[in-house]
Parts: sequence; C-alpha cells; structure tokens
Amino acid sequence: MRLTAIDILVIAAYFALNLGVGFYYRKRATKSVTDFFVSGRNVTWWLAGTSMVATTFAADTPLAVTGLVARNGIAGNWIWWNFVMSGTLTVFLYARLWRRAKVMTDVEFAEIRYSGGPARFLRGFRAFYLGLPINLIIMGWVNLAMVKILMLVLGVTKIQALLIAVAVMALTASISTLSGLWGVLVTDLFQFVLKMGMVIVLAVFAVRSIGGMSGLTASLRRVEAEGGASGSLLAFVPSFPSAWMPLVTFFVYVAVNWWASWYPGAEPGGGGFIAQRIFCAKDEKHSLLATLWFNVAHYTLGLGMLALAAAAGGLIYLDLERRGWRTVAE
Repeated sequence: MRLTAIDILVIAAYFALNLGVGFYYRKRATKSVTDFFVSGRNVTWWLAGTSMVATTFAADTPLAVTGLVARNGIAGNWIWWNFVMSGTLTVFLYARLWRRAKVMTDVEFAEIRYSGGPARFLRGFRAFYLGLPINLIIMGWVNLAMVKILMLVLGVTKIQALLIAVAVMALTASISTLSGLWGVLVTDLFQFVLKMGMVIVLAVFAVRSIGGMSGLTASLRRVEAEGGASGSLLAFVPSFPSAWMPLVTFFVYVAVNWWASWYPGAEPGGGGFIAQRIFCAKDEKHSLLATLWFNVAHYTLGLGMLALAAAAGGLIYLDLERRGWRTVAE
C-alpha cells in the first residue's frame, strides 16, 4: 500500500492531537502526586470506564479475536469470555472497596494490608514483577501484532515495522509522562470513539459484502458442511464432541479458570489499569458505574462487532484463497 498525502496528514493530525492533549493537561497533572496518578480522584464514571475499554483494546485484539473465530467459530471466544465472571465480581463487590481504600496503586494496598518489612518486600516485588517481566511480555505480543499490521499495510520489513512501533510507543509514553492520568483518560476517550467507530464500520461493510446476516449464516452453514465440522460455527458455546474444547473443558473454563488465572484487568477484584481507573473515580458510586460500563462495552460492543467482522472476513479470505489469492507474507 502506498500512502498518499491525505493519509500522511491524517496520521500526523492524530499524533498532533494526542500530543496536544498531553501539553494541555500537563499543568493540571503536576499540581500534586494525587493529581498525576489518580487525577485528583475527580473523574466521572463514563470517562473512567471508557478509559478501561480503550486500554484493553490494543493492536493485538482484532487479530486475536479474528483468529479465534476463524479457527473455532464464535464459541472460540470463551478462552477470554470466561473472565466476564471476574469482571462482574469486580463491579458488584470490589469496585466500591477499592475506591474506599484511597490508595494510588494496587500494590500500595499490599503494604497497607499486611504492614512491616515483609509487606514492603511484597510491594516492591509485585511492582518489579508486574512492571518489568509481565509488561515486557504484554508489550511483546502487542508489538508483534503491530509489526504484522504495518508489514501488510505499508509493505515494510519486520525491522522497519518494529522501529515504527517502538517510536509510536515512545511517543505514547511521553504523553503519559507529561500529563499523568488526566492525559491518558482523555486520549483514551478519543481513541475509544475512533476504534469503536472503525470496528462498527468494518463489521457493517464486511457483513454487507457477503449478503448481510442471512448471507453470513448461509455461508457459514456451507463451510460447516464442506469441512465436516463437529459443531456449529455460530454456536455460542462449544458442542459436546468439539475437538478444540470439549464440553468438559468448557466447564473448567467457566467454573475454574476465571478465578484461578491472572490477566491484567480481568483478575478477580480488578487490578492494574482497572484498579487505577477505579481509584480516580469521584466516589464509590462512580467507581461501580465505571467498571459496569467497562464490562458491558468490553464484552459486547467492540468485541461483539469484531466477532461479526471476523466471521465475515474469514469467509471473504476463504473465497479469495479458493481462487488462488495469496497474502503478501506468502
């Protein structure tokens, strides 16, 4: 793909807007430590909750959801849908308690809860462990997704794509450093509108291109018949003889995995960036509404539209492949 002057202007305007937000909120963020890390605890529920959604939706999200749907149908999303239980627990039990604690980070709570030298060690260990090894792993898979996208869209090499991704990451980090959580919240709001708008447009055009919802359903039924699938690709839960996730394994996911696994923002009780947005809410009611809005939007709006687009896109790709089309990577 060759970028035109309009493409370059749009990209430049996007980064200029994000930088502008950073400089605008710099003065407010530097008033105090509380203002920098938790926005003075004066954020409305819709802004805090929208920031949670935007932070969860990264470059790897569309690729991951598309891959799950293409391989295993709609039910393939239960690999991460199972975390809706922990999200619900956070909304109705932990959100108010987190806000009531009046801490600035979730690791700070560990020292307050246990006290003494061991508690300080635990706080330092968790800060190091989550800040470096875990974040490096997360940034690794997010950057890998971005590299794949840039290679396909711009036709650049893997190294060139990685350098672009690192430059964008450095710019984003500078905005956060300039403006604290206020700047992050506002840029997240802008990115949420942009990302959700594009996901909805993509889903609408992808489904329309194969004859609407009726065409999508008919095409998937045909693929199931041709491939000898053991269950429906449109099924909400995997079928009993499913090869990728038998029904017994599915019950393990919905009964055990959601509380026994750690994932940023989805662990029981919230944590990480989810807790950070809870801390910045105006009061306990706003903290509850913020996490409620996050769970509704995260598990239905954006990723629901992505699942539709993934199903339609998979059918379009399959049709192109049958006609001898090959990807740029191939």
